[in-house]
Amino acid sequence: MIKVENIVKSYGALTVLKGISVEIPDRKVVAIVGPSGAGKTTLLQIMGTLSQPDSGSVMFNNTDVTRMSDGQLARFRNTHIGFVFQFHHLLPEFTALENVCMPALIAGYSMNDASKRAKEILAYLGLSHRFSHKPSELSGGEQQRVAVARALINNPIAVLADEPSGNLDSHNKEELHQLFFNLRDQFGQTFVVVTHDKDLARMADLQISMNDGKIL
Repeated sequence: MIKVENIVKSYGALTVLKGISVEIPDRKVVAIVGPSGAGKTTLLQIMGTLSQPDSGSVMFNNTDVTRMSDGQLARFRNTHIGFVFQFHHLLPEFTALENVCMPALIAGYSMNDASKRAKEILAYLGLSHRFSHKPSELSGGEQQRVAVARALINNPIAVLADEPSGNLDSHNKEELHQLFFNLRDQFGQTFVVVTHDKDLARMADLQISMNDGKIL
């Protein structure tokens, strides 16, 4: 479980998050919704340890990540949190398989073990014929599935996604959304998704609505 308590975050005179408290249950797809500027992405970044709050705490299964050093945070982030973004951020010079292996290699796994795990995930996602293809040789939907595989390779506590389907056509969007629920059901994966997509928000197990730096 992820537990956020009394998170405050300001940028200069602008207070973006105003005392946010929320609990993310395990093995659920959670959608964070609200208008642009509501603080959704800032909350997701703090939840994912990519940004530090001015005050408050973020707990992952009773571990307070806001008290960790930068080195501890980097290790925790690599091994316990997966990320999927609107623009997949795949490394263009590497193949799909190599991109997926990266977090595992950073975590200290051998190339053999990382490759074996990456192939299993990519095959599950229907990409066994794309191991050796570089991002430029993949469709938008395939690129995003590679990004999902990369997020999953270290078996994270949760996958955090920021508008993951915002750059996809309607068919690939539906496939990606269904994939989240399949991964929840078959592997017990937790997803926290910032989205403007009303269909995904309606499908979610839990919907968190934000406005003006607060949870409604």
